[in-house]
Amino acid sequence: MIVLDTNALIWWISDLGKLSGKTKRVVEEAEKKKAIYISSISVLEILTLIKKQRLNINTLTNNWLDKLENLSYVHFVPVDNKIAAWSVELVDLPDKDPADRIIIATALNLGAKLVTSDKEILNYPKIATIW
Repeated sequence: MIVLDTNALIWWISDLGKLSGKTKRVVEEAEKKKAIYISSISVLEILTLIKKQRLNINTLTNNWLDKLENLSYVHFVPVDNKIAAWSVELVDLPDKDPADRIIIATALNLGAKLVTSDKEILNYPKIATIW
């Protein structure tokens, strides 16, 4: 079981060339096990990037969200009260980005590894990461 950070999600659905070889293998294995999880906060982040023109909509396939929601091996995890509270309680995390905190809390709540290229998260000892 894996949780995709927003950057890994964008690269997975738009350009597999940006994912490391190890990451590609892990994602492919998770597809077979129907065990890819995505925090709903990543949808907010992606749509915000598109609106601010920091992410080109052409980078993503048309109807990318509908396509993801229809994949049997992808599960969206809503931000519930437990995840929100846990995100605030993460100690020693230098990253103050609330979305990153929610994604980390989501992975911890599920007992899943987090797929990310974010160096601060990769160096955070309280979460198992893959890159």
